[in-house]
Amino acid sequence: MKALEILFWISLFITFYAFLGYGILLYCLVLIKRLFSAKKIPDENYQPLVSLVIPCFNEAPILDAKVSNCRAIDYPADKLEIVFITDGSTDNSTEVLKKYPGIKVLHENHRGGKTAAENRAIKHITSEIVVFTDANTILNPEVIKYIVRHFSDPHTGCVSGEKRVLADEKDTATAGEGIYWKYESFLKKLDSELYSAVGAAGELVAFRTSLYRPMPEDTLLDDFIQSMEIAADGYRIVYEPSAYAMETGSASIKDEWIRKVRISAGGWQSVKRLAGRITPFRNFTLFFQYFSHRVLRWVATPFLLILMFILNFFLVFSGSVFYQVLFLLQVLFYLAAFAGWYLENKKTRMKILFVPYYFCMMNLAAIFGFRRFVSGPQKGAWDKAKRK
Repeated sequence: MKALEILFWISLFITFYAFLGYGILLYCLVLIKRLFSAKKIPDENYQPLVSLVIPCFNEAPILDAKVSNCRAIDYPADKLEIVFITDGSTDNSTEVLKKYPGIKVLHENHRGGKTAAENRAIKHITSEIVVFTDANTILNPEVIKYIVRHFSDPHTGCVSGEKRVLADEKDTATAGEGIYWKYESFLKKLDSELYSAVGAAGELVAFRTSLYRPMPEDTLLDDFIQSMEIAADGYRIVYEPSAYAMETGSASIKDEWIRKVRISAGGWQSVKRLAGRITPFRNFTLFFQYFSHRVLRWVATPFLLILMFILNFFLVFSGSVFYQVLFLLQVLFYLAAFAGWYLENKKTRMKILFVPYYFCMMNLAAIFGFRRFVSGPQKGAWDKAKRK
């Protein structure tokens, strides 16, 4: 029984640390850093040449709005190049885009996926900074200004903007995703202030063009691996929440599930490919952040949650009231998640069930993502999750 207790408490500690403890520790470390070092002030007047690249596949219905949004960006027109890459699109995307003067359109009939498209696009980029964003996002007008100012520091190799989910409080998929990204944004701010953000999201990310390296076409989380490769070379990833990309949440919890499974498979793929690049011996701070913020969530905690439940079940029979209460709390939590799933299928939603439902869905998706990862080669081209 003693061995079961030790294993239970180790599992509980790791799980708590991965989801909450790291955030608490990170916040304390940032407060200490503020006492001993002044915050770097980026150069607001820094205005390099920038290429804004938008990979898209069969996005014709939204391209007029996307072009309008890009043209509304407050940055010198002679220093901002707007590039759409429509490889593989079978609708009239290229025709829609070609009616706009000054917009560069790259197209070939072969569809290799987003990574292949970005690899091809980068060959046409001569600007100092390249910014990637998705076709279905809306950017704020100051987005480029807020991003490029950080590149005035030669140690900055990548800048990640903020993803904002336009949440519908009555919808489980959207509300759950919105809550998750608010917490993620909080951690990203602290990571960036301590040393470096841990990866970047493809909704809005900028790279120093000279540091960009082509990724294998089967890469699932290309922007994450690209940014972490740059960090592994000694450059910082800066998180800039004032530059943001807004998008609606997944159309349904089913679509969010498909997206999460793919991301989780990409997480396992990322851990494998970065294994020799990010180590405690090369850069301890970056490794500490990467391991705490990403690796534990992708690799350990989904399985530890199951292990904790099983161990707690056996510890109930030790006669300890403490373990009995803990097991009861676990049962109630998972019942709440199950109730959220049941009510979602009945098209009835309760806000109080958003968190347990989304939390369990996210961790179960991580397990299915692992199964997808070990099942064989991954596809770079994939069917997009439907959005609201």
